Amino acid sequence: MSWATCERGHLHWGPRGAAGLLVAHEGAVLLQLRARWTHRGGTWAVPGGARERGESATEAALREAHEELGVEATALAVHGSHVALCGGWSYETVLARPAGAPAALGLRDRSESDGHRWVAADEVAALPLHPGFRRAWEDDASGLAAFVRRG
Repeated sequence: MSWATCERGHLHWGPRGAAGLLVAHEGAVLLQLRARWTHRGGTWAVPGGARERGESATEAALREAHEELGVEATALAVHGSHVALCGGWSYETVLARPAGAPAALGLRDRSESDGHRWVAADEVAALPLHPGFRRAWEDDASGLAAFVRRG
């Protein structure tokens, strides 16, 4: 993968856009501590990354979550998504909940992850968040925090 420059002149990871997976359970969200060696390492965000050729946002989000946190896609129920646009480039946050017990997700830190945890919706903003995730989380129009709070 490579960087892409949008029409506004901003650099973004992935010429085809990117996607991430926001998993909510009982008022908490699954967050990943980005590995120190990654872009914006040491910050918290949802697992995600660049979309590959021919890949939908949902496919990309599920693939990245598996690569980074071992998330088993079959243990999730997808409930929609939110698209953030920047000068023709897009980042799609796929919204999901565990289909059963959260333990079935198979969580374990893998590539690009120095840790993970479930964080109550009201405690997310106090963490050192990835700037892009912070903007999305704090934007009421995105509906991310509201999705998590709904249980």
